[in-house]
Amino acid sequence: MVLLHTVRTQAEHFRYLIPLVQERYTVYALDLPGMGYSQIVPGASYDEPAMRAAVKSLITQLDLRDVTLLGESMGATLALTTAADLRERVRRVVAINAYDYAGGIARSSLLARFIVTGVLAPGIGPTVAGVEPKPILRAVLRGGLGNTAALHDDYVDELLKVGRRPGYPVVARAVYGNLPSLIAARSRYPEVSAPVHLIYGERDWSRPSDRQANRQLLPAAEFTQVPNAGHFIVLERPDVPATVLNDAMRPTSVSKAAP
Repeated sequence: MVLLHTVRTQAEHFRYLIPLVQERYTVYALDLPGMGYSQIVPGASYDEPAMRAAVKSLITQLDLRDVTLLGESMGATLALTTAADLRERVRRVVAINAYDYAGGIARSSLLARFIVTGVLAPGIGPTVAGVEPKPILRAVLRGGLGNTAALHDDYVDELLKVGRRPGYPVVARAVYGNLPSLIAARSRYPEVSAPVHLIYGERDWSRPSDRQANRQLLPAAEFTQVPNAGHFIVLERPDVPATVLNDAMRPTSVSKAAP
């Protein structure tokens, strides 16, 4: 199984999910290009096709087959588009709160809208991206949770540590600037041949119309909506995707024929 995180997070985003599935899966949790502890390459692209290419490279270079892709938010979109490209290697897709609509994190709160607008602003954008007080990052992340107690200080500290890497503000700004490419990537969803399970938090930033639009693009997909959950389900309700994943690996029961 390959786990794909979202904007401003990293592999540690799946810290609560991995222990729940590692008995049934060999798990690869990667840091997407420029994020987490992955290499920061000056001038690199951070649009959806470039990040998808990185995911595909991991899968093909390691020659992974029978792959389950699980992604949250931006990672959910990447999971679906990667599955469209690697149909012979991908077994299943679990897409959690796919980030493929206009507005995105700006729908979280006025603070989040202000921060993202500042990061993308000409001139001051790099400065805003490089200044990230812990109370601000915590508040923005809490805007993606139904249960704010699911956000632990050590996780926020890890994100802040990574955010101080040289060049990281440039990456953050580029990723936010390329979010429209995730919307364009929705056109690839009907090409996915693997079984898909869409999971949404009831209080996710997506609107019911956004969710319904994806159900129409993926009419065979299973659908779960998690009551009271927000955007970061793997932090606050890791049991939900874990159940989906583990159930998919259980042998189908066969009824015994009557004598």
